[in-house]
Amino acid sequence: MPALTAFLSGLVFGLGLLLSGMADPAKVLGFLDLAGPWDSSLAFVMGGAIAVAAPAFALARRRSHALLGAAMQLPQATRIDRRLVLGSLVFGAGWGLAGFCPGPALVSAAAGYREAWLFVAAMVAGMALFSWLENARHRRAQTA
Repeated sequence: MPALTAFLSGLVFGLGLLLSGMADPAKVLGFLDLAGPWDSSLAFVMGGAIAVAAPAFALARRRSHALLGAAMQLPQATRIDRRLVLGSLVFGAGWGLAGFCPGPALVSAAAGYREAWLFVAAMVAGMALFSWLENARHRRAQTA
């Protein structure tokens, strides 16, 4: 059942990205281009997402188990540290350069956009590099 729920959630998310136009990098870049003809539609999509997510997170904080019975797993980190800030800057720079963030990139890749495949390949490479660096960091910490 969890795999089906994850699939249906991803399907709804992907359809929402397609219907809102957020899988189109030109739309995202139009939002980020404050000097040109600014496209405010991404702000409305984000606002809608926040309006849906905020009550759901408030409810989730009061529960110990999800609706389908799995243990509730909410983020525990609350500190804003150097790694968070640097990671956010790199994520934002990549988003601004390519017009994609991970979710819309996967949707666009599935729709056959060649640029999205390149972005997804770079994203996977970045994730692999991060994993390798984290493992090396943990190994150094254990031997020190």
